[in-house]
Amino acid sequence: MYVHIGGDINVPVKTIEAIINLDTVLPGQRKITDFINSEDDNNRLEYLNDEIPRSLVVASDRSYLSSLSVSVLKRRMEENMMI
Repeated sequence: MYVHIGGDINVPVKTIEAIINLDTVLPGQRKITDFINSEDDNNRLEYLNDEIPRSLVVASDRSYLSSLSVSVLKRRMEENMMI
């Protein structure tokens, strides 16, 4: 099963390791910022569009900054698992 995470990207559900709500991440939470910077430095970070990212989708092979909320992504994953 795949889940559409924004842009034209569909990711296999089984490869998603975490979805982080960026709306709740504070500037002082360096671990998240450091992780995003590390992914970017290693060419493993993909921006899905030009909108402000609301979630960080961490998959086994790369990470994605999505303008979709965590609740939308969660609902899409649940819907795909019912099929």
